Amino acid sequence: MTALGKIAQGLRTFASDVAQGFFEITHNGFALLGLAVVFSVITLTARPDLRQAGETKLIGWLQARQEATLGLPVNAEAIDRATAANPKDLPKQQAAVAYWLSKKYRVAPEPVSALVAEAYDIGERTKLDPTLILAVMAIESGFNPFAQSPVGAQGLMQVMTRVHSDKYESFGGKLAAFDPVTNLRVGVKVLQECIARAGSLEGGLRYYVGAANIEDDGGYAGKVMAEHVRLRQVATGRASPLPPPQSIPAVGPPAKPDSGEDKVALLSQS
Repeated sequence: MTALGKIAQGLRTFASDVAQGFFEITHNGFALLGLAVVFSVITLTARPDLRQAGETKLIGWLQARQEATLGLPVNAEAIDRATAANPKDLPKQQAAVAYWLSKKYRVAPEPVSALVAEAYDIGERTKLDPTLILAVMAIESGFNPFAQSPVGAQGLMQVMTRVHSDKYESFGGKLAAFDPVTNLRVGVKVLQECIARAGSLEGGLRYYVGAANIEDDGGYAGKVMAEHVRLRQVATGRASPLPPPQSIPAVGPPAKPDSGEDKVALLSQS
């Protein structure tokens, strides 16, 4: 064998040894990494407190990085507090009502969709027409969840919070009056009681607005019933022309002497 051949063979041997060594090192390295991963999984499974602490630290670090990038506080749970739903996810009938109300009262369709869905759900459970519930809401507050009348009726359904405070206890207290869904549920309960006491729908509406014991309800019952009819037409697919948008939401009929204090409150706490 020539000297050149011996050199070539030596280089091949050297390269083979290097490759074999690299393979063994990486193989052992991956094996160690795999063992570390398995050990970590077993440890975290056996110690959920460690896993939770690690997740909390990681989330905190990611949130801090995001806040630094955006320059404002962030809260990933904010979406859970939003009263909103995609109208496209609603049944066809409910979606039609939501879009119609959105256009008429110039409010976003997403929160209206959540209220429409809730009205249909609670309407089924209470045997009240959901379009009646929505009609009361429309006339009372124009879908403003923060509305307040001069005599203290509050929220979407303009319930007298101080009179019906007992109804809010299960929802955490009187401040829940400004949670749209809670106000809707309490308002429906009050409306149910009013209708039961009056023995008729229109009579119940007069009780609801605090006009049961006076001659004129300011046209309140008629307004609610007219809106109720329009919403039923929309729900059944019969197009109802939209009137000009409401610029200032209504919060019930004009106050009358010695009657305003009874607004949505003639039924005392029970």
